[in-house]
Order: sequence, then structure tokens, then C-alpha cells
Amino acid sequence: MKLQLCYAPQTCATVPFITLTEAGADFEVLNLNSRSGDLKKPEFLNLNPKHKVPVLTIDGEPLTENLAIQVWIARHFPVAKLLPADPIQEIKAISLMAFFGSGIHPHLTPNARPENYCDLPGSADNVKKVGNKLLFEDFAVVDKLLAGREWFFDHFTACDAYFFWCFRRGISFKLDLSPFKNCMAHLERMQQRASVQKLVAHEQRVMEAFAKAA
Repeated sequence: MKLQLCYAPQTCATVPFITLTEAGADFEVLNLNSRSGDLKKPEFLNLNPKHKVPVLTIDGEPLTENLAIQVWIARHFPVAKLLPADPIQEIKAISLMAFFGSGIHPHLTPNARPENYCDLPGSADNVKKVGNKLLFEDFAVVDKLLAGREWFFDHFTACDAYFFWCFRRGISFKLDLSPFKNCMAHLERMQQRASVQKLVAHEQRVMEAFAKAA
């Protein structure tokens, strides 16, 4: 089985990079520059006409959408226990990742691309303000879920990788997330994992290469 992950730095493609690494999967990485138009080139649009990463190609067949990718990885690498074994807990984990993808992720995006929400001159700050109000409400929900816990479930799962990206992305926008102490502690635990350290090193190399090529 040949796996290739279409990846762009700082995007949610970091999530399958982490989970594939946790699973011990043998995978190639296709590094794409989302800022220079790589995601709208014909060769990429043939894989994903939605011009988004991640895309995981499995023997040449593209699989899109992070939630589906996480479930696929968990099912094909069961030894890694990327989802809880109990059926009810498994569904709850999938539900939680759906919240990360359809709830938290869209509330992060206004910080990066406010013009996607309102293109009126001078509107960017207001767009960010409204988006961050919703984002902080989301983080408050998650902070309660993590109270007294190391991970979202009894052991590390794909949920932890997914939320790591969400929270780290918020920090990258220089938002003050210090009030969410349980989320901060979760971030620190994630940063100690070998899979995350591998991701961070890869991300740095790719971003440096893109900067030199610019």
C-alpha cells in the first residue's frame, strides 16, 4: 500500500501527519505552498477540486476531509489505537473531531482570511473580533472537557492530534489563550510526543525551503 499525504505548513494537514506518524505508517509527503497557489494548480485540483489539504492518496486514490482521513488511519492501523475500542466511545471521538472540523476550524479562519467573510474596506478587525468571540466559546467548551484529564479519552487518540492543531493555530495568531489552562496543558503534553516533534521539524524545513524559493 502506497500512501502520500498532501501537506501544507500550519494547515490542518498537520493532523494526519501526526496520526500517520503515531501509527507507524510508511508515507510520503507532498509539500505544497498554500500561499503561492499550489492548491489551485491543475495537478492538485485533479486530486481535490475543493483546493484544500489534507489529501491522503491511497494507492493513487485520493481521500479528502480530515475526519474521514482520521477514521481511515485508525481503522487501517488498529494497533495504534487512534480511536477508542468501545463503540460508544468511538462514536463520541468521531463526534468530537466533527466539532473541531466544523466548529472550531471555521472560527479560526477569520484570523487568516477575514476577506473571505467580508470584503468591505476596513472590516477585517471586526471580522476577526466576531470570529474570535465564537472561537473562545469553543475553547471554553474544550477546556471543560479536558479538566482533570491527560487526553480526551483514556489514552491518546486522533482527537488529541486534531485539537493540538486547532489550539496551536490559535496561538499562531497571537491570541491570548492563557485563560484556557487545561488546553494549554494539553498543548504542552502534545509537544512532548515524538510525532509532534517530527511534525514541527518537518514544518520548519519546508517553510525555510519555501522562503528561499520565493
